[in-house]
Amino acid sequence: MKLSFHGAAHEVTGSCHLVTCCGRRILVDCGMFQGARELTEDNAAAFGFEAKDIDAVLLTHAHLDHCGRLPLLTKRGFRGEIIATPATRDLAKLVMLDSAHLHEEEARRQHRHGQRGGTHEALYDTMDALDAVARFGREATYLKPIELYPGITATFFNAGHILGSASIRLELTENGRTRKLLFSGDIGPDDRPLLSGPQVPDDIDVVVMETTYGDRDHRDLDASIAEFLDAVTAAHARGGNVVIPTFALERAQELIWFLREGIEAGTLDARLQVFLDSPMAISATRIFARHAEAMRPEITKMIRDGRDPFRLPELHFTREAHESMALNRIRSGAVLMAGSGMCTGGRVRHHLRHNLPHGDCSVIFVGYAAEGTLARIIIDGARWVKLFGDEVPVNARIHTINGFS
Repeated sequence: MKLSFHGAAHEVTGSCHLVTCCGRRILVDCGMFQGARELTEDNAAAFGFEAKDIDAVLLTHAHLDHCGRLPLLTKRGFRGEIIATPATRDLAKLVMLDSAHLHEEEARRQHRHGQRGGTHEALYDTMDALDAVARFGREATYLKPIELYPGITATFFNAGHILGSASIRLELTENGRTRKLLFSGDIGPDDRPLLSGPQVPDDIDVVVMETTYGDRDHRDLDASIAEFLDAVTAAHARGGNVVIPTFALERAQELIWFLREGIEAGTLDARLQVFLDSPMAISATRIFARHAEAMRPEITKMIRDGRDPFRLPELHFTREAHESMALNRIRSGAVLMAGSGMCTGGRVRHHLRHNLPHGDCSVIFVGYAAEGTLARIIIDGARWVKLFGDEVPVNARIHTINGFS
């Protein structure tokens, strides 16, 4: 038996762990390195193993830093099976295709601007992502063991992080000796609004644990929700907009739920104009509605009774580019939710350009921001930021709410 790490060691992104046992090579996750742009080289580097030698990939969840290099794995020769929960499978398809599109766009941009130092080839393209999607095989069900190969059994446990997320226990038997390894994946709290809390297996010999927030205590979720609703209400009262850099998976859906609760409680005006300006988040919200079985029992019942937990009186899905551009003409009273969550790309950068200069507006950060990202630069107190070649003053009120992660 051998365990080696090829990402998410001495850092919090790029999860990729290799287990060798019984003549088989099992990968747990194959994620992107995320943060500043220089990480492009890390993502393009050799894996540290031959992709063609991997027999199977076990996927904990669909965030990019856990599934984002699967298309590169297939591009480099992986022909094995990817095993995940049904919700993770559907979300990972969305994430990988979106990532491929962004890599293709970046390659075209570099080619147009004649940047030196390479052929401007995308890290992977849409066909590579579709090849990865085609590698999904058996579906995992929480608590139900799967015999991968003789001597190797995997069991998925609900991790409570995002829809379909899992901690994975590998039971390995070799040379008459059995060892149980647990890969935690990213673990959610017990009080997620949409998901049940994490399941904690016992009888484990080795734990590979994520520790993104291992050095801090999170504040109470109810206090974080109250702070979020207060920030939205205050900006609305001032006549400004609210810009929320939003992660498309789980966080966007949770924020819609919090806004729904605020409206139902009378804390927020039911006429509040809310725009989900992220094609990926819109598609993810549709996937959530299809996987009622993966949510809290009360949310499952709501969906099966025909009630939509993601419906607000004035919630607008702006999927098309021209719809997004039209939002920049709104000067007050709008809640603009857009990606990317760390502001490294996406439509949110346009909304920041148009709203950061105005003191009556607010920007609310609701998730992790890696060093070097625009989100972290703003959170750390920058008075000016560069967007689309312009120096933009940061006059808007900046809120950082840490209790949602």
